[in-house]
Amino acid sequence: MRHDLEKTLLEKITTLPLLKEHIITWKSGGKKVVFTNGVFDLLHLGHITYLSKAAELGDKLVIGLNADASVKRLKGENRPVNDQNNRAALLAALFFVDAVVLFEEDTPRELITQLMPDVLVKGADYTVENIAGAKEVLANGGEVKTITLVEGYSSTNIINKIKAQSGTAR
Repeated sequence: MRHDLEKTLLEKITTLPLLKEHIITWKSGGKKVVFTNGVFDLLHLGHITYLSKAAELGDKLVIGLNADASVKRLKGENRPVNDQNNRAALLAALFFVDAVVLFEEDTPRELITQLMPDVLVKGADYTVENIAGAKEVLANGGEVKTITLVEGYSSTNIINKIKAQSGTAR
């Protein structure tokens, strides 16, 4: 069983060229491809709820995961807490996630343009106008959706709570 889990995780964590092939196969089989992206540093209830709702919008859920260098630029030198391999494995372990692909850029616009999902999803803290790749997906006949986030959950909040409890909050 353990070997099967490792094999499944390795199959879900993929490269852009392989993912493009999967998407062509999925779409030719009539599957609707949903794409979302993020850092997903400390996986929590907010992430799980958001991702499960995103998965319900189609047949295949693809996650673009910010690589470590990208996270450092966006969140600061002390982030990510979990490296990209750990974050990718945790996401791939979710039964409703079909593929995880890393990207180095600060936004997934180029990745989205190459994958051209049927549905692009972000949290409701974004508007369609400021979602990277939204213009391209819409121009290709796709949809852009936002999902209401679970209040009070974020990796930053969890990190700050741990710091406060350990007496190292600044």
